[in-house]
Amino acid sequence: MLALPGCLRAAAFWTLVYSYCLLYACTALIKLFCSILIRPRRTFRRTPREVTPTCLNDPFLGTHCYVRIKDSGLRFHYVAAGERGKPLMLLLHGFPEFWYSWRHQLREFKREYRVVALDLRGYGETDAPSNKDNYKLDYIIVDVKEILDSLGYTKCVLIGHDWGGMIAWLIAICYPEMVTKLIVLSFPHPTVFTEYILRHPSQMIKSGYYFFFQMPWFPELMYSVNDYKILKDLFTSKSTGIRKHNFRFTNEDMEAYLYVFSQPGALSGPLNHYRNIFSCLPLKHHQVTMPTLLLWGELDAFVEVEMAELTRVYVKNYFQLSVLSQGSHWLQQDQADLVNTLIWTFLHEDRFRIKD
Repeated sequence: MLALPGCLRAAAFWTLVYSYCLLYACTALIKLFCSILIRPRRTFRRTPREVTPTCLNDPFLGTHCYVRIKDSGLRFHYVAAGERGKPLMLLLHGFPEFWYSWRHQLREFKREYRVVALDLRGYGETDAPSNKDNYKLDYIIVDVKEILDSLGYTKCVLIGHDWGGMIAWLIAICYPEMVTKLIVLSFPHPTVFTEYILRHPSQMIKSGYYFFFQMPWFPELMYSVNDYKILKDLFTSKSTGIRKHNFRFTNEDMEAYLYVFSQPGALSGPLNHYRNIFSCLPLKHHQVTMPTLLLWGELDAFVEVEMAELTRVYVKNYFQLSVLSQGSHWLQQDQADLVNTLIWTFLHEDRFRIKD
């Protein structure tokens, strides 16, 4: 089959993006109207959440810190555990998450690392610019670079999950000198993702929310109706939620997420990340040159496991892929013990050498 010229590929890509955006929006409207008809009072009723859940101030998870970076002037919030001066482990969360999604790793790795779980731009207690153009991936990458400098480090073990995995890949590509080892959960190399989704309608359906989020204000509305039911279902439903009984969300865990994302304007920043995803794709540079561990859930409802193996091509160093049986999309929470063990093994691995 002949490859399409670049201009035709771009036209086909954007046609798919906006067509699927319209389709997903129509589906969301139908669901909203049905909800209004069936339970009109409950649809727009929200529980007031003004008191910070106790678990977010658990001293065993670490210390709440803030740093203002020079380039943007934004103030970033992070939670740090482990002694200053130890090697840095930087944790980048996905959507819809925040620093608390790394609670099991903050406890685990502070023995040997200075572990920093960041609230990305627009999330949690980190500043959230109102203009969606302030969430371009180029800016997010620079955020992480400047935060590393502000923490007094030049290198780190970089770990990203979901959207944070996308950012981790890009940092590893753009600033390889910053990353000693790369660990990504539940997200393939960005080039694999953009090429795979065009060829596999099943993945396009699973990634439908990417296209839906291109719309202004309506996605925020849909996530907030029925007291944030969509948010609750993402982590608790049988199809997409955390599967392992020992690590299912407690009521307090769920309230922590609802507290953060129910604050005024708290959904717009996270969604604005997605509204800029197509600004830097496809990539001009692809290769990852540091040792890389990719963790994947066998039962991930959002990304197909075939993309995990395809990622190997872009890593020009030691590459380890582990697919976790019965693992969901929320691996560092769903399979915390196993994920931590695999990370420890990878960090202590001595087979790291550049491939010939």
